Amino acid sequence: MTVHFLPWDKSRNLFEEANHLYEEAATFDCIDAGDLVAVKLHVGELGNPNYVQPCFVHEIARQIKARGGKPFLTDSNTYYLAQRHNAVDHMQTALINGFNLAPFIVADGLKSENFTLIKTKGILNEIEVSGAIAQADAMIVVSHCKGHELSGFGGAIKNLAMGCTPRAGKLRQHRAIGLEIDTSKCVGCGKCKEACAFHIPDIIEGKAYNVSKECMRCPVCIAVCPMKAIRYTGKDNLSKALASAAYGILSTFKPQKVSYINFAKDIAEGCDCLPNPGPDVFKDIGIFASDSPVSIDAAFLNSMDYKTFNETSEVDCMVQVQEAAAIGIAGNVKPKIKTL
Repeated sequence: MTVHFLPWDKSRNLFEEANHLYEEAATFDCIDAGDLVAVKLHVGELGNPNYVQPCFVHEIARQIKARGGKPFLTDSNTYYLAQRHNAVDHMQTALINGFNLAPFIVADGLKSENFTLIKTKGILNEIEVSGAIAQADAMIVVSHCKGHELSGFGGAIKNLAMGCTPRAGKLRQHRAIGLEIDTSKCVGCGKCKEACAFHIPDIIEGKAYNVSKECMRCPVCIAVCPMKAIRYTGKDNLSKALASAAYGILSTFKPQKVSYINFAKDIAEGCDCLPNPGPDVFKDIGIFASDSPVSIDAAFLNSMDYKTFNETSEVDCMVQVQEAAAIGIAGNVKPKIKTL
């Protein structure tokens, strides 16, 4: 599969050139007149400056309308407690960050109650799919490529897997990772419990124990433990869970009804879910367009030295791409790239 690519060259009119890119990639051929079209994006956590610029997203919505589609911007609520944890805060964040020229519909409802349970392949047997995603006729997945502490990086596959699932689906994916507490090192100081937004783990007889099914395996407790008593096990499993979830989400669409656009700029080690993602670790690369999440993410990774992400996260970025291909998501881990 060919991935079409527009270099991020500010001597060119990138706004106009992006439309040429979409035309070359046939990005909007997935849309039929009357389709309800989800424009899946990440509006950015409040305070994060690295999300895809609204002008590009609004032009995508305009292009959908020009083909007779009915676009709506969408994302699912977060599991963690921040400014996108419920639909009201999420919609307010979208407006503050400039996404106001097309309807923004929170995909999983007011408190993440709107979803459908779908069978899938891979490391997960089933996955919860946010209601507005499962009900959409077509989808344009607009992703910002960046690092991620647990999965190495985030692109189209992660945007599908985490962004198209409610809190229950996010938790299911995150808990594919194991977490262990070495009680021989633990001194029961309670710093892990203090740092956790959900006040996990429990301190029992001077030792920390985490048996909660609500733990999403975020790195907070690991980071604050002074004794280095907490560690992940099977960290690659999250990348495999992303692929598994993405497969289930795509199964809710008819063939050739989903297209992908990846923006590789403002590439920091931290995710857009953080208000402070840290400094950029790579120069701006450009915009990719494809009809495959496997190919488009592989094209991004193959265009850079992603070992920097690997070293930071201790996860091979290619795992999620290779796993997605292995379980049957169409695409090529070494795609042909056609530069505009």
